Amino acid sequence: MNPEDLKYHKEHTWVKVSGKKATVGITDYAQDALGDIVYIDLPEADTSIEANSELAEIESTKATSSVISPVSGTVMEVNENLSESPEVINEEPYGKGWIAILEVDDDSELGDLMDASEYEKYVEEEAK
Repeated sequence: MNPEDLKYHKEHTWVKVSGKKATVGITDYAQDALGDIVYIDLPEADTSIEANSELAEIESTKATSSVISPVSGTVMEVNENLSESPEVINEEPYGKGWIAILEVDDDSELGDLMDASEYEKYVEEEAK
């Protein structure tokens, strides 16, 4: 199940917003599709990221994939634990497997994202 308190992007990333801070990660669907994650190329702190552009890059035993940012903002913090243990994304994509925290530039972008039930329908459609 996808947590109800998150917003979802069509590129299978999630965002949890608290004030101006947005925590970003990949969805359970994405980690499952990727398989065993072996490496993540994290963004640099203070990097400015546009919505719908690459935030990070994940390598798995199956493929290399871009992590697409659901919102625009400036990287405040990255999850350094993932450098040593990228498999945490497989184990806890909505918890300890978060990727970065951004300072949000434009709250209105959140309106373009899906809620949990919309995202579940989207994944079902994509799987067909």
